[in-house]
Amino acid sequence: MSALRAFAAYAQYGSLQQAGDALNVTHAAISQQIRNLETRLGLTLLDRSARQGRLSAEGKALADVVLAGFDAMAEQVAQLTDDEEARPLTVTTTPSFAANWLVPRLADFRMKHPEIDVVIDANPAPVALGGSGPDVAIRFGQGDWAGTDALLLIATRRVAVAAPSFVRADRPASPVDLARFPILQEVGTSESSLWLAKHGVPEAGQGGRIILPGNLTIDAARMGQGITVTAEIWVRSDLECGRLVKLFEDDEDFGYYIVTRANALRPFARAFVKWLNAQASHQRA
Repeated sequence: MSALRAFAAYAQYGSLQQAGDALNVTHAAISQQIRNLETRLGLTLLDRSARQGRLSAEGKALADVVLAGFDAMAEQVAQLTDDEEARPLTVTTTPSFAANWLVPRLADFRMKHPEIDVVIDANPAPVALGGSGPDVAIRFGQGDWAGTDALLLIATRRVAVAAPSFVRADRPASPVDLARFPILQEVGTSESSLWLAKHGVPEAGQGGRIILPGNLTIDAARMGQGITVTAEIWVRSDLECGRLVKLFEDDEDFGYYIVTRANALRPFARAFVKWLNAQASHQRA
């Protein structure tokens, strides 16, 4: 390829010196690359009988093809680059995080980056990042997702909560007892499903399960319709004012992490990750 590139530069400029300047090498290096190409092909590409030299008939035929090929590659790279820049930034996260934290702050991101279109995929199930998939994920856990870079955004524990009136007469004594109560659970794999499985709460307990979008589970708990497990930060004010009561909580630290592929991010994603960290810093201050 380097020999073809040197030959193409000579064919484009008609001069060893100008071809060398264009590729930032000496004219002698261009001449040597062309000789190497001639040896490889068994052809005479450059008629050196004239003082300045000129392409032979075979050289002209090859030059037409090579120059067209490099032009086509350059055009395709430019198109792909333009397409990549035009593709919206896609962020995947749980419905709970989207509703309680991300969406209320998006106006600030739009104000700072009006040139970036954003797609929020409120999907509780982890999805593959990069390529045609999401650029950035915000996932709940302990940051141990293989093949990714994970940066803690917000630390929080999971808590099981209910309205005081719902458990006043019959409060569960241990997490396993939750099987006797209606469980309000987010659609799909979520913060709550992992906690319930960890504590041995069966999928189909006596109380049954009500499956809701993540942003509605807390509303249903406030209404006294059952018990839900959620991130403590989403119900902190409810616990402080007594609208909900804490039944159980994690004995380990968890949190929401910014998760990206373990390689370079495109500019839109870098800007979004920087903004996320700034928002979290403001919240902690």
